[in-house]
Amino acid sequence: MTEHTKDYFDLLENRLVIFDGAMGTSISSMRLSADDFGGEQLVGCNDHLNLSCPDAPRAVHASFLDAGVDVIETNTFRANRLTLAEFGIGEKCEAINLAGAQIAREIADAFSTSEHPRFVAGTMGPTGKLLSLDVDHQNRVTFDAISDVYRQQAGALIAGGVDLLLIETAQDLLEVKAAIHGILTAFQESGRKLPIQAQVTLDTNGFMLTGTDIAAVITALDGIAIDILGINCSTGPEHMETPIQVLSERSRLPVSCLPNAGLPSNSNGEAVYPLSPEDFAQWMTHFVDEYGVSIVGGCCGTRPEHLRALVERIGERRTREPRIKAITPSLSSAFHSFPLNQEPRPFIIGERLNTQGSRLFKRLMLTDDFASAMEIAKEQSYGGAHALDICTALTEKGDEAVRMEKLVRLTAQSVDLPLVIDSTEPHVMERALRAAPGKCLLNSINLESGEEKAKEVLSLARRFNAAVIALTIDDAGMARTAERKLAIARSIFNLAVEEYGLAPSDLVFDPLTFTLASGSAEIADSAVQTLEAIWQLKNEFPVTYTVLGVSNISFGLKGASRRVLTSVFLNHALQAGLDMAILNPADILPYREIKQHEKNLAEDLIFNRQQDALERYIACFEDKKEPVNNSGKKGEILPLEERIAGHILERHKNGLEADLDEFVLRDSREAENALEALNTILLPAMKRVGEQFGKGELILPFVLQSAEVMRAATDHLEGYLEKSGKTSMGTIVLATVYGDVHDIGKNLVKTILSNNGWKVLDLGKQVPAEVIANQAAENNADAVGLSALLVSTSQQMPLVVKQLHQRGLNIPVLIGGAAVNEALAKRTAKIDENTSYDGGVYYCEDAFEAMAVLERKKAQFIS
Repeated sequence: MTEHTKDYFDLLENRLVIFDGAMGTSISSMRLSADDFGGEQLVGCNDHLNLSCPDAPRAVHASFLDAGVDVIETNTFRANRLTLAEFGIGEKCEAINLAGAQIAREIADAFSTSEHPRFVAGTMGPTGKLLSLDVDHQNRVTFDAISDVYRQQAGALIAGGVDLLLIETAQDLLEVKAAIHGILTAFQESGRKLPIQAQVTLDTNGFMLTGTDIAAVITALDGIAIDILGINCSTGPEHMETPIQVLSERSRLPVSCLPNAGLPSNSNGEAVYPLSPEDFAQWMTHFVDEYGVSIVGGCCGTRPEHLRALVERIGERRTREPRIKAITPSLSSAFHSFPLNQEPRPFIIGERLNTQGSRLFKRLMLTDDFASAMEIAKEQSYGGAHALDICTALTEKGDEAVRMEKLVRLTAQSVDLPLVIDSTEPHVMERALRAAPGKCLLNSINLESGEEKAKEVLSLARRFNAAVIALTIDDAGMARTAERKLAIARSIFNLAVEEYGLAPSDLVFDPLTFTLASGSAEIADSAVQTLEAIWQLKNEFPVTYTVLGVSNISFGLKGASRRVLTSVFLNHALQAGLDMAILNPADILPYREIKQHEKNLAEDLIFNRQQDALERYIACFEDKKEPVNNSGKKGEILPLEERIAGHILERHKNGLEADLDEFVLRDSREAENALEALNTILLPAMKRVGEQFGKGELILPFVLQSAEVMRAATDHLEGYLEKSGKTSMGTIVLATVYGDVHDIGKNLVKTILSNNGWKVLDLGKQVPAEVIANQAAENNADAVGLSALLVSTSQQMPLVVKQLHQRGLNIPVLIGGAAVNEALAKRTAKIDENTSYDGGVYYCEDAFEAMAVLERKKAQFIS
């Protein structure tokens, strides 16, 4: 570590750090000639000025240092060889970066004093290649090629004497990873290690160009080899508040924020940025005070006067004390973050993209039918999986790594779920990690052949910020007793956490289970031992996670007998503390729906309570062909209302439309009957599903299946429902809050409100607070409805209310969802200690309560 590097970390630890403003804006104002740029073909290539007209960047640096900033950024934003090649000067990459660093170093040293040292950030912008999305193999650049581009640029900046390296205006998460790997290679080659500051750029809706939100950015990058994480460019600070709040609450790293001077407008062919120096300084100070941001500065449109105003407003103030952050262990897709702590458990890993377990998928991989494989991936996503296990190993043909890379690229782009990379070969895992933008889970490591291969995988996990599944296997084979499983887990924990520095929350133990269908007395107690091991693992390693390939327990059985045994075992594993399960949701039954005598026989087998438990269990299912459920005795015809509700509760569409037609057409009041079916049968049935989910009696896939039936029912009833002739009751904006991908409850509220005279503007899911507030204002909404399933995402609701308050709106806000209650409504209504939101915040347990609230307030809503 150089003295400058040490000083920079000391500065960051002790007080707020202020970066400079816009190099490009300042250069544009100089009205330089073609000769200054080095010729007509280089006009606009600001980076080349480092060679052709060094006084220009030197003057810009001096203007910002004179304003009092702590850090200046080299004039090298587009100085990678790919971007420079567009001007025909790719071969000048190293010279331009070296000169840019030396110019900044010289001027920074000239302004430095013992009381106010100045620092240089070596700036590296995007290459213009979207590594995450380019899957057609036309003009494609590889992860390694992009990594080498950044290695070259970083090496020259390091040689020129920069104090830190800045990856900025990043538009593609996978390119950020490639850049970091290139920088680490440059560190090795130069023998110098500098701080790395990574900054992504987000649009006004809070997404990177490739669709990644800030939570996914944090999950993917927070555990990788960077020191500061932040956002810059694209928008003004007003659009950055939500992502800055998320960064401040969830990232372990210091947070940086370098916005534009507002959103630009075009005036006579030039970009005009509206934010005044005073407003810019006020916003930055707000981010420091409210969210504890450690590094502030400016991007496009920010001139020396903007930074001078910021320096004067902040002065020599120190940063706030570090916040207590709610770190949420997660995996991420290319787009969103998925917490490992699911409410209720388990975190479901779909198992159907596995050549070792799915005959269909194996056939697809033998014929290279990746399009059909994507359909399987999407089906698992629709079915409630939280991640997808991917295994492409085939004994019939080689090239596992090639298939793995292609499948990962396609799946990452097509399906919004994290990926579990399932292979016994570290080089295959590495190919997958170089293709996956998000944070993956590696499946798996063990100690079967000692520690060598496990160390290879753990090294990959550290380099790429992946989590790891650890199997309880050593050189004596698969552990069968809880005691041995725990002993192996201790050895792996020490290796992964103590030696390789993996976060405990990135370690997932698989205590393994054996099939109970073999009849072997030697493993008859294996399920009991697995359940005991889960409990012991959670007790000794509470921050780690547990996972099981649940269906292994019933391998060798068929049909209903397999589904029942797997489902009963899953229930007991969850009670023991299981966090994650590798399974096909279609092969699982809700525990409460299994007949009691079948549960008893399954539990006799699982807990080894009877010597002939397997024979008795198999005999029970020998002649059973119909599905297992509790809807009534075989052949019994239930009352019509019960049949309609049963479609929702038992998740089947067969006969749904016929039953609805029978109910609606019983007399001439078709519209009234349709509304009655919706309000008195379907919605109460869906409410029961929600209650069962909240109690942990149903896992998410079953809820989604019921919701699909509900959607089919409401679509069918719409043909009967007559529009009320009344004046519209008003307009309500509905949204699932930012960070939450669940919209079942919101969709039900939409259905009932729209059928009762309300104009519903449905913004969908994952909606940032400022977007909700803007839409409410622009559409003159009479109310806002917010939904959240998770405790973590429900914390977005107060931010929405604050945004409404800031816009002077006083419309009621209705909130609901599994994580929402009356106490949250009261907290959400408090703007600060002395101010409450005028419109009121109302907790609504269901669509009916939402209707009741709106009815009470309707006098304020009618247009």
